[in-house]
Order: sequence, then structure tokens, then C-alpha cells
Amino acid sequence: LGEEEHVALFTMHHIISDGWSVGVFVKELAAEYEAFVTGQPSPLPELEIQYADFAHWQRTQLQGDALNAQLAYWKQQLAGAPAVLKLPVDRMRGGEKVTASSKQPLALTPELSESLKTLSRQTGSTVFMTLLGAFQILLRHHSGTDDILVGTDVANRNRVEVENLIGFFINQLVLRTDLSGNPSFAELLERVRETTFGAYAHQDTPFDRLVEALKVERSLEYSPLFQVKFVYQNAPMPPLELADLKVEVLGIESGTTKVDLQLTLWEEKDGLKGWLEYNAHLFEATTIARLNSQFVMLLNAILAQPQLQLSDLEQVLKDADRQFESIASREIKESRSQKFKTIRRKAIGIN
Repeated sequence: LGEEEHVALFTMHHIISDGWSVGVFVKELAAEYEAFVTGQPSPLPELEIQYADFAHWQRTQLQGDALNAQLAYWKQQLAGAPAVLKLPVDRMRGGEKVTASSKQPLALTPELSESLKTLSRQTGSTVFMTLLGAFQILLRHHSGTDDILVGTDVANRNRVEVENLIGFFINQLVLRTDLSGNPSFAELLERVRETTFGAYAHQDTPFDRLVEALKVERSLEYSPLFQVKFVYQNAPMPPLELADLKVEVLGIESGTTKVDLQLTLWEEKDGLKGWLEYNAHLFEATTIARLNSQFVMLLNAILAQPQLQLSDLEQVLKDADRQFESIASREIKESRSQKFKTIRRKAIGIN
């Protein structure tokens, strides 16, 4: 861009990389750059194993009884699960999956973020579990079903030897929670915790093998097993700092999404930040704005009274619906009034 201004673009196919790998790459790039500009040899030690070693281990270990035990858990866990989470959409599916995506930012205040951590510690849960429970309540409200399946990503680096490798380790898990019986949020959190621990204990099953084993009826209109994801990013991601250079990370949007809806959150110094990514063919931006706002309202209600039952939290969401509908109705009336005034002014010759 100029003598002292440049853009460096690095592209790595997902088949050989994942989010954790980006952190490894950034750390090693900074170390190599520092050595290069100071005339020093590379400070990086030789790797004890390569990704190919992990791939070989996975092929040899995940077969026979070991694989069957993993699959048996998932077959029992997902027996009779609904094929599609039927959320109300603004436009119907068109016979094939359209993947155009958009995002809306979501930010939780530092106070709300700290309260989430406190509640999670008090209930023996993680922040991920607490957020997942709240998100599933929101999905229940809009879908009208107590059987909620949400996908999530797991780093799948549960061995220290692979922590510094660049490769595709990530796996997708299906988290199915039963929200029936009008439990309190604290009681629901116990169900979420049990489901999450069970999924983590059986995280080695590759997602494609799971879909194949379950003989899921495939459709071009939606992804198998789940259409909504929740991702809580906590992979090591060091800042990119290079000697004598001012570095700024540029965001690049892919413009596509693999699912209908994905909530992604991560922790920053001033609270949890993230976005709600959605299939722009199915949802309008106003619908996603409503979901974003409702999610924050729901979290505030839960943190104020964790013993509230789902019926109480459902009422909170219904009240929010009425508020949004009232605002939308007022905006429509104002728009129509303004449009009528414009037409009238033109009719009588006033510009």
C-alpha cells in the first residue's frame, strides 16, 4: 500500500488447520521474525511428532471395540432426536442449502460477564455450560420444543504432545438437552453439565463417522444432526507482535455459513464479546437483533434469580416479544405516515 504500509495475507485450508493452529502459527511467526531481523538462528525446537503421527494414531485407535464403545454412547444419546430444529424463519428454505451469511455483534458488560463467572463457580459449571443453558432456553422459546440439539466445536487436543502442532484436530459435538418438566435454571444447568461431560468423554468420534453410523437422513436444505451452533472460543491466541512494526489484524468475512445460526463468544478484558452469525437467506437482520437483545435480557433475569423456573423465564421472553412487536408496529405506522406525507406533497406539487 506504500513504502511503510503493507498487507500480509495468509491462507490455510481448513483441511490442514483449525482455530488453535492459527495461535500456534502466530506465535511461531513472531519468534522466527525476531530471529531473522536480529541475525539469530531459529529458536523453534524440532517437533517430536508431526500431524501425520496423530492421524496414524487416530486410525489405529478408533476402530473395533474402542470405536464401537464411542458410537454406542452417541446412538443412545441421539436416539429419536428431531432431524431439524424448527425455528421461525423470515424466508422459507428453497429446496437446497443457501449459505450466504451475515453477523451481528454481541457484547456483555463487564458486570454481567463477572456475574456469569460467579454463578458458574457456585453451580460447579463452566461459563460455557451456563451460556449454553441460556441459549437453549432462547431456542426453546422460539422453536416450541423441549428437545434441543446444539452443535459445538471441541479442540480435541487432549494430549500435551499435540498442543504445538498445526493441523486439523477440531471435532464437532452434538449437545442434546431435555428442557421438559419446567425445571429451574439451576436444575437445567445440572442437565446441561451432565450432557456436556458425556459429550467430552466421547469426543474422539469423528463427526462424519457419527453421521454415517446414525444413518441420518440427509437433505440439501440443512446440515445433519444440528442446525444451530454455540462456540465459546478459549484457544490460546497470542497477539501478533513483530519487532519495529505496528501490526493490526484485519477481519475477513467468508460470507458463508455452514449452519442456520451460530452464537460465538470469547472473553476480553472488558467482558465477553462475540457475534450471532446467521443464514441471511432465512433470517432478516431485525430478527437477529431481537434474538441478540432477548439473549442478554434472559441472562440478566437468570443471574438475578437462578432459581427461576423455565415458565418464569418464558414469561420474560414473551414480555420481550411484546415490546419488540410494539416498537415494530410503531415504526411501521411512522413509515407509512411519512410515505403518505411524501405522496401527498408530490400530488399537490410540493418538493
